[in-house]
Amino acid sequence: MAETDLFEPIRLYLESHGYKVDAEVRNCDVVAIKDDDLIIIELKTSINMKLLIQATQRQAISNSVYVAIAEPKNKRRFKDTKYLLKRLELGLLIISEGISGLRVTKLLDPLPSKKQKNKKKEYAVIKELGGRSKNYNKGGSVRTKLVTAYREKAIYIAICLQELGPSSPKLIRSLGGGEKTQAILSDNYYGWFCKLSRGMYKTTSEGNAALKLYPELSKQSKQVLKERLI
Repeated sequence: MAETDLFEPIRLYLESHGYKVDAEVRNCDVVAIKDDDLIIIELKTSINMKLLIQATQRQAISNSVYVAIAEPKNKRRFKDTKYLLKRLELGLLIISEGISGLRVTKLLDPLPSKKQKNKKKEYAVIKELGGRSKNYNKGGSVRTKLVTAYREKAIYIAICLQELGPSSPKLIRSLGGGEKTQAILSDNYYGWFCKLSRGMYKTTSEGNAALKLYPELSKQSKQVLKERLI
């Protein structure tokens, strides 16, 4: 079982409890939010030192941090693991094979922590989560280009330019490009845009090729643009 295999059952489990779920948010494998309750989950196929370090680092962002692992085979040794997680004030979710597929069992809730959260980091995670229209990532992904809120906006802007032809930041902003339209075009972080003249931009060949790598998001962006042009 790979790390990415753990994400889908975790997502379904959290959504069944009313949480909005997204993956790979500010280096967190899984982030879930419901009202003021922010949960962070780190995924690994088994408990190791890297997982424990990552999870304890996430406690600077949220008081509700879980580790999620595949069901361990050595039950006796696992008792010591649960003891350690309790001492670290971490929650524990187990993913196991069931008759109807993978299922999630909660074995530990995070203990109330007196550790002070980093409000700046917490806000950055919540802002990133709110800036995404839906989840396009899988928790536990490695060496994969993630769809962040920034990349999602850049894709929408690129679709606007591709569909409308050379356009101004003002026009794209009025069609839902967002307040950072000018900055995204000017910074050209991905190399997707080219300035033709003052206030006029178009997509580059790199930008046109990149859109093919995100077919679902490109299709959604075209639909949003179409609705805004009506």
